[in-house]
Amino acid sequence: MKRNLGYKSEWTFRDYSLMSATTVESFAAQAAIASLNIYQKHLSPRKGFSCPHRLLHGNESCSAYIKQVLINQDLRTALQLAPQRFQACKVAAQTLQQSSSGCIVIPCCIPL
Repeated sequence: MKRNLGYKSEWTFRDYSLMSATTVESFAAQAAIASLNIYQKHLSPRKGFSCPHRLLHGNESCSAYIKQVLINQDLRTALQLAPQRFQACKVAAQTLQQSSSGCIVIPCCIPL
């Protein structure tokens, strides 16, 4: 005699693929948030310069912006918005460089 315990007894491949994709994306987003936390706490204070986008516009740094997108939206959105934000940071660095008195301004979006 089979009892239904409130869960699906026969899973399809589609069910597993949807579940695993969601699980992987959630795990990746949590890993990204944890990495940003480590960067913000341990690396950023020691790197010797601040995010040009934050300095120019007076709002959050690029890492804080991407972290908020990960928390409030999702990984895909963060991956789509990150290049735009880093480009804006590069422009901010150039603007600060032109208006500064010889100080070197380094964008936080330096390609690795």
